[in-house]
Amino acid sequence: MKILFVRFALCAAVVLAALPGYTLRSQQVSKLSAAASVDHSKFDQLLKKYVNEKGLIDYKAWKASQTGLNQYLAQLSANPPAASWSKAEQMAYWINAYNAYTIRLILDHYPVQSIKDIGSKIKIPFVTTPWAVKFFRIGGKKMSLDNIEHGILRKQYADPRIHFALVCASLSCPRLRNEAYTAARLDQQLNDQGRDFLSDPAKNRPGKAELSKYFDWYKGDWEKNGQSVQSWVNKYATSKLAPGARVSYLDYNWNLNEQ
Repeated sequence: MKILFVRFALCAAVVLAALPGYTLRSQQVSKLSAAASVDHSKFDQLLKKYVNEKGLIDYKAWKASQTGLNQYLAQLSANPPAASWSKAEQMAYWINAYNAYTIRLILDHYPVQSIKDIGSKIKIPFVTTPWAVKFFRIGGKKMSLDNIEHGILRKQYADPRIHFALVCASLSCPRLRNEAYTAARLDQQLNDQGRDFLSDPAKNRPGKAELSKYFDWYKGDWEKNGQSVQSWVNKYATSKLAPGARVSYLDYNWNLNEQ
């Protein structure tokens, strides 16, 4: 509804600008444009087309038809979140952007066995990894996947459930949803991702105290605000992590999340 209203307002502004004696300032148009959050329906259509129910991607078919993805990424690039957007609108934007640009990165180098095969052979965290490469622009600013995850989502929103949603194109990642994240359903989608991630024995076995390395790598995120790894795990897992359990972490499978 908000997007439709702003589009109507912009059309009305153009009509008014054509009237004799009426001057429309560019700042007015900019403010109207910034008020509208991005429509993620294009990305939603693409995910439904190329991602199956297991979260695996048909990269080969997507590689052959990239116009839709390019159009969506152009929309993201030209419309960074505005302060007027709600927290949910901003988070949905950045989660979708991370996942969409990760797909862009893979398609740019496909065929590839693993995202870790991209770029420098010597991987220095935050410097030479695929996630550190600034290969896209948002709002005119060159950015990397690390910028989105660590500089924006983790830093500004402090919601560890983002780790259930950000997908690094690997089999041990959480499942890539075959739908886009939206502000209206964000809370539900993140909780659903948590249940899905904790119920997949290839990624987590809470009853055996065997967890994904996500719970080790981002331990500080899970332990904020009086929470703990155990409280987050047991919130979503059907097989619970026992109090005081000695946790071990499963090997991480970096093979491509390909159909």
